[in-house]
Amino acid sequence: MNVKTAGLRILLTNNTLGPRAGSELYVRDLAVALMRRGHFPVAYSTVLGEVAAELRAATVPVIDDLHSLNVPPDVIHGQHHLDAMTAMLQFPQVPAIYVCHGWLPWEERPPCFPSIRRYVAVDDLCRERLLTTPGIDAARVELLYNFVDLDRFRLRGPLPAVPGSALIFSNSANDGSFAATIREACQAFGIQRISVAGLASSNSLAQPEKVLGGYDIVFAKARCALESMAVGCATVIADVAGLGGMVDTGNMQRLRRLNFGVRTMQAGPITSDGVLAALRSYNPSDARQVTEWIRSDVDMSAAVDRLLAIYASAMEAPPTAGESDTHSLLADASAYLKGLAPVIKQRGDSEMHAQQADEALRIAESRSLEAARALAVAATGLADTRAQLARANGELQTIHRSRAWRAITRYRSLRAGLFPPRAPK
Repeated sequence: MNVKTAGLRILLTNNTLGPRAGSELYVRDLAVALMRRGHFPVAYSTVLGEVAAELRAATVPVIDDLHSLNVPPDVIHGQHHLDAMTAMLQFPQVPAIYVCHGWLPWEERPPCFPSIRRYVAVDDLCRERLLTTPGIDAARVELLYNFVDLDRFRLRGPLPAVPGSALIFSNSANDGSFAATIREACQAFGIQRISVAGLASSNSLAQPEKVLGGYDIVFAKARCALESMAVGCATVIADVAGLGGMVDTGNMQRLRRLNFGVRTMQAGPITSDGVLAALRSYNPSDARQVTEWIRSDVDMSAAVDRLLAIYASAMEAPPTAGESDTHSLLADASAYLKGLAPVIKQRGDSEMHAQQADEALRIAESRSLEAARALAVAATGLADTRAQLARANGELQTIHRSRAWRAITRYRSLRAGLFPPRAPK
């Protein structure tokens, strides 16, 4: 089989190409790198936004409708099963790879389909997810750790003996979340300049490479942690999942194999004492050794070389038995839809229950309004009755004070004396 080694048309899929987040930026950086090497990447998602705009600005085509492709791709680089399966069903004869970026997210669930000839895990935990998914052959699973564009993320100067600044770099961080705990601990440690960056804080960094080097310590995970270490910052692994502690020469290789991700933060939640313990382990010399090792291991250029080799391997692999059999393709598509059904139905039930709850709330609000109106009417009627009673009482008192009333009262007393009531027989 003759395999193209240059000018490949590569279709990359992702759940979204909207806000700046891990897999979105992975697609962006990879697509630009492939384009610069003379290939023809096309990015596909049904949700477009900021990252899509950045890709288009870099002259990479972005589509949200696969019918826009007039020529089939040479290979599909699939990420996130809904979008990847949409592409593979549109082009069932095109060889594909599937890249798993996460252990927990539902959209990362690895699909099984005949045209997927290679699976790629970005860390050891994602590899476990692939190896524990029924139908995936371990021989087709590759491991390729995440990368950093070292041409963009340049090395900063030496760290100071005592840290004076910290950045909480996370899409989940704001002062209403774990960032408040980190901020308080940093202030207690003597760090006064503390910033928060990411989606939740409305401070998404379009060019983090220009910002990270201005901080001594960075609290981050996964891609953000890799970038901060590559620049030369002392890095503490921390996010919603918990606190992983300071990265040092003793734990860096183990944490790297887990992408500085969710499994590295299982020791416990973020607490002031935990953050203070991490800050006390600050060591500028050790942090520089971490940076030197990271920069030797995360080079994007080497990762792109490896991906191109995986594409070639997928394209060279003989078609599976199911790829040329329409019945098998449809059966696998049916099995995929069956796997989706419980989640979709559960979400449908949740939406139905939410609608029912909204309707119940609307009825309750309507009834409450009616009751309030009735109460207001009753209160108005009671006020009118009280006013009428007050007027009647005033009129009665006026009668009691009149001469006529006094004369009637004396006549009743005289009559009672002259004609006493008779005892009953």
